[in-house]
Amino acid sequence: MDDSPAYRRVMLKLSGEALMGSESFGIDEKVVARIADQLAEVHAMGVELAVVVGGGNIIRGLAASHRGIDRVTGDYMGMLATVINALALQDAMEKRNVATRVQTAIDIREVAEPFIRRRAIRHLEKGRTVIFAAGTGNPFFTTDSAAALRAAEIRADILLKGTQVEGIYTCDPRTDPEARLLTEVTYQEVLERDLRVMDAAAIALCRDNGIPISVFDLGGERNLRRVVCGQRVGSIVRG
Repeated sequence: MDDSPAYRRVMLKLSGEALMGSESFGIDEKVVARIADQLAEVHAMGVELAVVVGGGNIIRGLAASHRGIDRVTGDYMGMLATVINALALQDAMEKRNVATRVQTAIDIREVAEPFIRRRAIRHLEKGRTVIFAAGTGNPFFTTDSAAALRAAEIRADILLKGTQVEGIYTCDPRTDPEARLLTEVTYQEVLERDLRVMDAAAIALCRDNGIPISVFDLGGERNLRRVVCGQRVGSIVRG
């Protein structure tokens, strides 16, 4: 099997939950280190790498609204949580000698650059990993939508969604033993069957811009490298 990159520029969507490992809250430094090892390995292959990180390990806006916090306020709190995660991942990456920039959709110039599309692309061209934080900068939009939006803006070849399951299933494999793995589906099938890979806005953005979505288990042995090399891992969503 060819071990050379199949993609020039990739966008990886990381959930906040992926950073907390087996903990119930917060950041597990060992998990972040393992993720950074995988990212550094892909970066060393010459792949231009961008990351969108979520904040669900700290707070989710929708969940906060169910506890009495105003939804818009809760969403902004969630955006700030993604910045915390992005800085943690940046620190781990730079300890592995990978030049990394964090760009945020809300202005926090003391800790990160504001998102500027041309600057982000230039960082990638210079071999720097770019971590996008604070979602789209707007309430009511998920970090899945942010990942699809940024992927389109930087002209990524593929959107990778690293999860804690093997790929896309007909239903939740953690609760239903009848769940079947779907190795390849279309954007329309995802929307019509409500497969909950990503939210509908993210799927539609990828469909409209011709960006395939790879969904795979980030915890699998060298799975990120295998996906980047074009090997069949998990599930793929395309036209």
